[in-house]
Amino acid sequence: MTTFREGWETALYGPDGFYRRERPAAHFRTSVHASALFGRAVARLARAVGTSEVVDIGAGSGELGDILRAEGLAVVEVELDDELPSSIAGLAIANEWLDNVPCDVAELDEDGVPRYLLADLSLGEVVSGNDLRWLEEWWPLQEPGDRAEIGRARDLAWASVVERLAEGGVAVAIDYGHVRAGRPPYGTVTGFRAGRECDPVLDGSCDVTAHVALDSLGGSLVLQRDALRALGVSAARPSLELAQTEPLRYVAELSSAGEAAELLDPSGLGGFGWVWTAAGEAAVRRASRALTD
Repeated sequence: MTTFREGWETALYGPDGFYRRERPAAHFRTSVHASALFGRAVARLARAVGTSEVVDIGAGSGELGDILRAEGLAVVEVELDDELPSSIAGLAIANEWLDNVPCDVAELDEDGVPRYLLADLSLGEVVSGNDLRWLEEWWPLQEPGDRAEIGRARDLAWASVVERLAEGGVAVAIDYGHVRAGRPPYGTVTGFRAGRECDPVLDGSCDVTAHVALDSLGGSLVLQRDALRALGVSAARPSLELAQTEPLRYVAELSSAGEAAELLDPSGLGGFGWVWTAAGEAAVRRASRALTD
């Protein structure tokens, strides 16, 4: 029988998969689509950690890359069948990439035994080995019917990025997710089609995604609203006096404040996690100052 992960993989990346046929921006909106302020903040982060080179992992249609190039940075875009660079000496950004890395799903059966969920939503074999150890450490199931996405596939995918960091390199995974203290009991797999959330059917007709277990990735975790504030994104509204003296500037700054508010909203994009790792003490200091000061 086909596991849920295998069905998910085919639905997204198979010959007729969703990502082979569709433009992501037509189905869901990321921070990049919300405002160019996000891309400019990433550019400031690149300069703060001392690089002019950015690797954009899960680049989609290249919207982030366009902003970064306009900011004078060199960009390598990695998408679908592209290979990661063998060495990353600059900044690697994976914005909403890991949530689309398919992973196995476990469900606790009536006897309290975790079993793999199959593509037809029935239960398959007992979870064992490294997958079971991951569940026990990061997402222990409590009651029959509880589900969890086994995040090992995401951990390994992110480790393949981090292990490529050369001295001075910095890698940042940005995604919606959760930590052990707040894991949802029934899992988070869902779908998106034409801008609306939908059932996660595995037929290639929709995006299939799940929240990321951010704390299992390793590295340091900061919330997006805090990282962006540290990088200069502010939702402060311009003064009414400016409306009298420079009305066009007032309108522009008011629009910018609205976009910033969306990026910083703790119940939305601002609640995303930024998990970062840097190679070398100097890079760690620079990244820490840029993201937390």
